[in-house]
Amino acid sequence: MSTKHTIPSDEDLTAFIDGELPAEEAARIEAIVKDDERVAERLEFLTRASLPFEQAFAPLLSEAPRQKLEAMLAAIPAREGAKTGFAPAVTRRRFLGALAASLVAGIAIDRAAIGIGRRLFPKDENSEWRAVVADYISLYTAETLAGPVPGRQNQAAQLASLDEKLDLSLSPEAVALPGIDFKRALLLQYDGKALAQIAYLDPETGPMALCIVRSDTGPKAPDLENRKGMNVVYWSNATHAFMLIGHAAADRMTAIADAVRGRVAV
Repeated sequence: MSTKHTIPSDEDLTAFIDGELPAEEAARIEAIVKDDERVAERLEFLTRASLPFEQAFAPLLSEAPRQKLEAMLAAIPAREGAKTGFAPAVTRRRFLGALAASLVAGIAIDRAAIGIGRRLFPKDENSEWRAVVADYISLYTAETLAGPVPGRQNQAAQLASLDEKLDLSLSPEAVALPGIDFKRALLLQYDGKALAQIAYLDPETGPMALCIVRSDTGPKAPDLENRKGMNVVYWSNATHAFMLIGHAAADRMTAIADAVRGRVAV
């Protein structure tokens, strides 16, 4: 049976990202990625998952049954018909790559940097950063943001750290959302650029966030999209791009964004 349209596994996609596949197999996967949105999204996720796994999962690895894992890896054979030099180690590496991707997918890590790996498919800058933020916010639950609401002085101090890095001028009043609790303001990193994330907890629908990055793409009127089951209202001015993301209904998200948009203008 032809394998032309066989959906590639995470191991194959990891090997594709690392440039470890024979030219014919790489071309097959590239064609599938262009035709299948689900495969393209999975490839993009695995590309973004190029994180410092060794450091991030050191506690887990230190407790792992090392001898048993090594025996399992040693037992994985090379593919039949593989070219000379395409050693079993490559197959084992694909296994490790898929394992690492599974760990990233299964563990919610509140990290202070969002890294983007090499880009295989050029995209609109603002579209890509929104996709990354949606991936991150989708890991949040109400428990993630549990705890008391910070006082105004605490909020102002957190916002000040964002102002310095992104040339903003935010106040607790400017970023306040009606009926929704301010929880924290974080300075993250996207593609080497500072990213402001102001996280909220809506008692009705759960986590919500207002995120801001520098952008030179020019002013853009508010628009609406859906990512990871959440509604996203996004817009930009001459210097920054903004997005409000949450689980609330589209009309409510649009109303909240309209209210906050004029107050966070820079």
